[in-house]
Amino acid sequence: MSSIVAIVGRPNVGKSTFFNRLIKRREAIVDSVSGVTRDRHYGKTDWNGKEFSVIDTGGYVIGSDDVFEEEIRKQVQLAIDEADIIVFVVDVEDGITPMDEEVANLLRQVNKPLFIAVNKVDNAMRVADAVEFYNLGLGNYHTISSINGSGTGDLLDAIADVIAEQNEEEILEDELPRFAVVGRPNAGKSSFINALIGEDRNIVTDIAGTTRDSIDTKYNRFGFEFNLVDTAGIRKKSKVKEDLEFYSVMRAVRAIEHCDVAILVVDATRGFEGQDQNIFWLAEKNRKGIVILINKWDLVEKETNTLRDFEAKIRKQIEPFTDVPIVFISALTKQRIFKAIETAVEVFENRKNRISTSKLNDTMLEIIKQNPPPATKGKYIKIKFCTQLPTRTPQFAFFANLPQYVKDPYKRFIENKLRENFNFTGVPITIYFRQK
Repeated sequence: MSSIVAIVGRPNVGKSTFFNRLIKRREAIVDSVSGVTRDRHYGKTDWNGKEFSVIDTGGYVIGSDDVFEEEIRKQVQLAIDEADIIVFVVDVEDGITPMDEEVANLLRQVNKPLFIAVNKVDNAMRVADAVEFYNLGLGNYHTISSINGSGTGDLLDAIADVIAEQNEEEILEDELPRFAVVGRPNAGKSSFINALIGEDRNIVTDIAGTTRDSIDTKYNRFGFEFNLVDTAGIRKKSKVKEDLEFYSVMRAVRAIEHCDVAILVVDATRGFEGQDQNIFWLAEKNRKGIVILINKWDLVEKETNTLRDFEAKIRKQIEPFTDVPIVFISALTKQRIFKAIETAVEVFENRKNRISTSKLNDTMLEIIKQNPPPATKGKYIKIKFCTQLPTRTPQFAFFANLPQYVKDPYKRFIENKLRENFNFTGVPITIYFRQK
């Protein structure tokens, strides 16, 4: 389970440059997702073997100085609520500004790992100037240069140490399956959860102060027991006026990072729009189980093939990962909500699916024999052995004499055959070709 690192600070201190250095320029990049926020402000990377997500809270501020302060305060507050680790970036050239002090006042109330990154320190003179930032009263700082990378290694070492400690705490906990109900605002997330919980309050327990300071709802009805991970739809803040897109994505990022199955609620009256796709791919990139719920189906005018056509359109939009269950529900009338939970539990079990090496080889090698990889540059690729790796999500290794010549279309063919022969519905599969 990876941690979320939020980069906060006022505009023009180098937050985005630092962010880009982490997710674009390192060789150890795991992934970056474009379009998750208005620009690319969410990415995944790793350092010293510790994987984590990075969120840049900057880039949305427009208007006067007053608007600046108000917007920064909102974004920092949101990062405080949702992130596991906070990096506060300041500018050595400007020294401590009133806006830095405003951010520091918010951060003093935080009981989370906090790192101060004094940016643009690219010579010895500026190292001495950075001493001023002790006056913020937030403890020690790290001097970095986002442009040339100076000092970023030491900062990331410290972040990786904190992530290692957090992961150790998680391993000690025996957690129930975690299902995150995600989706854009007003899709019906709250209605779905309320319909599940109903009026029989003895089936739920509010557990405050769990691993990530989130509030999970324990569900134990009809023989199922799991935690529903809350998102913006559950913990609405009546006075919060953040940019809705950033707010919902930040919540979705957090919920998806810390779940086993993402239940994506889509408003049937609006269709499967861009924001829904972004959240879907966010879950896929994080290798989480996925169930798509088409809510408000009772409000859609139907003809003979309405459901079939609606489903076909969604599968077209999520290609090539189309092996995802789609359930049409109405949270208002409670139509098929039990089917939705039943499907999520099935996906959770599929994610744990283990195929014996002998069965895998008997099935897949015969398929590969009949449909071998196409020859490249006159060289024939021979695949002799395959196995499922001992990982938390389904990953498979195929051993070949020339793995570097296996192209993406053949990898997709292998994935499709795995899905045809073994039940991995709703679960992303990772396939590696390795030297035998």
